[in-house]
Amino acid sequence: MRRITDINSFEELGIKYEIQKAVKEIGYESPTAIQEKTIPILIRGADVIGHSQTGSGKTAAFGIPALMAVNPSHRATQILVLCPTRELAVQSCGEIRKFAKYMHGIRTIPVYGGQPIDRQIRELKSGAHIVIGTPGRIIDHIERHTLRLNHIKMVVLDEADEMLNMGFREDIEKILSFVPEKRQTALFSATMSEEILAITHKYQTEPQLVKTKQKQLTVSSVEQYYYEVPRGKKTEVLCRLIEVNNTKRSMVFCNTKRQVDELVAQLNARGLSAEGLHGDMKQASRNSVMAQFKSGSLEILVATDVAARGIDVDDVECVFNYDIPLDMEYYVHRIGRTGRAGKEGKAHMFVTGGRQYALLKEIQKYTKSTIIHRAVPSLAEISAKKSDDLKIKVLNILKTDNLKAELEVVDKLLIDGYTSSEVAAVLIRIISGGDNENEALSPVYMPDEYSRMPKAGKGMARIKLSIGKTSKIAAKHIVGAIAGASGIPGGEIGKIEIFDYFTIADIPAHMRDEIVSAMRNIKINGKTTNVEPIK
Repeated sequence: MRRITDINSFEELGIKYEIQKAVKEIGYESPTAIQEKTIPILIRGADVIGHSQTGSGKTAAFGIPALMAVNPSHRATQILVLCPTRELAVQSCGEIRKFAKYMHGIRTIPVYGGQPIDRQIRELKSGAHIVIGTPGRIIDHIERHTLRLNHIKMVVLDEADEMLNMGFREDIEKILSFVPEKRQTALFSATMSEEILAITHKYQTEPQLVKTKQKQLTVSSVEQYYYEVPRGKKTEVLCRLIEVNNTKRSMVFCNTKRQVDELVAQLNARGLSAEGLHGDMKQASRNSVMAQFKSGSLEILVATDVAARGIDVDDVECVFNYDIPLDMEYYVHRIGRTGRAGKEGKAHMFVTGGRQYALLKEIQKYTKSTIIHRAVPSLAEISAKKSDDLKIKVLNILKTDNLKAELEVVDKLLIDGYTSSEVAAVLIRIISGGDNENEALSPVYMPDEYSRMPKAGKGMARIKLSIGKTSKIAAKHIVGAIAGASGIPGGEIGKIEIFDYFTIADIPAHMRDEIVSAMRNIKINGKTTNVEPIK
């Protein structure tokens, strides 16, 4: 919890008792710098330009004064908050609702694309004092006459720089044309570009600039590393790092939606629990993924930068920069997802090629931090780590558990003539996943049976994988396994036919031998799978 020396409590900011009670219940002990400076100004009714970094507590900085300005007995929309993404809109709405817990009669709703508009229309007709939404969906409601802004008292432009970067300037200006001239306007931005300043000059009246000192851009509790990764081998390196560090919850950042989808398929094919998050997903799917990640049932969240805005999960162990971000501030936002709530975190970055080393240097200069070079863990190191972990597990069981029943089984095996070392070795193989019982059992098919199948397309060859429908796999698992092992783009993989006990896949003919070699004894959905070419 941050401590402010000048203001020691929310009570000293002149906040209503009901809000103070909610804030205390949430667990906030004292205001952040942006809250301390902004809340009194907004309560007085003045316009504000808030220049502060992500994670500074700005939602409370504008949300609390907004609640104090609302007249619950008047059903009209009185506060409008514009956000760049649906995730941020939902998060901000959730926080403001928490602050309003003991303020009876105030309704706050989020409106954004991806959610059925009919549901939003019903909620707006029921009355919404505070509306938080993305520019596009706000305009939809204005044009449908389901959202009227003629009683707006306060407009908030949250993360205005992001909205401008995403091309929302015309939408913002269109929305502001429907808002009364006599109103209060608060603008928050991590950067102060000429475009931002132009908006403040046009739409604000004598705004007061609130700028919080940024002692450092990165979180001190985050250890930062980079790895030299050959092109096409990033997925393999990612899996090795997750395995050697025994990571239970992590975020992986990609620069494109397509890369998110391909990486998720590759990770799932390797038996890892991963889901993606990007702008093309339906809202129900996005909500489901975030619920899984927050609950801990999902180990790996793969996301684009825009989709990850507003994600608030405290116990992310590490962040992987699968792709180097194209914007320096994105890097700061990414690694800020770990090392939170007093915990330590790690950030790993994959560097491929000469130009990316230049980007690495730019990031270090911008963040004024050192990103340490590390070698990619070898298979021998991963094996040694597994052995050490197994040894610790065995010692813990020996110290704490009653092994009477197990010893009886061992005694029977000893009577049968097996040595204690042999019994122990077999059990270690079983619990370490080295047994072959999970391998897919595939019937033998004669070459002439394959000849009756349709031939591969021009320039393509066929391979057979010893896993099929009985192992509950889908085409995405096969695509992910092939792409992950060989490094070829998923789009270059052709037709995939899944049978009960085996699968046939079309691959580029010139890469057949390389792909078969790379996939030797690969695990798909946790099952060791044999791969062979079809002549």
